[in-house]
Amino acid sequence: MRWTAVLSRPRAGAVREKPMSEQNDNEAPLTQRINEIIDRIRPHIKADGGDIEVVEVDRDSGRVSIRFSGACRGCPMSAITLKMGVERHLKELVPEVTEVVAVD
Repeated sequence: MRWTAVLSRPRAGAVREKPMSEQNDNEAPLTQRINEIIDRIRPHIKADGGDIEVVEVDRDSGRVSIRFSGACRGCPMSAITLKMGVERHLKELVPEVTEVVAVD
C-alpha cells in the first residue's frame, strides 16, 4: 500500500486546502480533521477486506483510539498498518495527534 501517494496527491478537480497546521479550531475541529484523514485511508483498508473507525479522540493527550473490523481484526499485519500507516499520517497531518491505539 502506498500511503504517501494516497495522502499527498490531491484528487483531480479538488480544491487545494490550507495545510492543517495553518487551520485553526474554528475552521476544522480536531475530530473532523482526524475523520477526514481516516476517510482517505479507509478505501485502501477496505480493498484488503477490512475497515477502520475512530472510537475516541482524547483532545488533552492527543491520543486517538481506532477500531479495525473485517479482515483487519486479528490480522498480524494490522499492527504495522496501525503504526506505519494510520498513526504516521495522522501525526504528520494533524499535529495535535500524539498516539494512535487500536481498541477492541
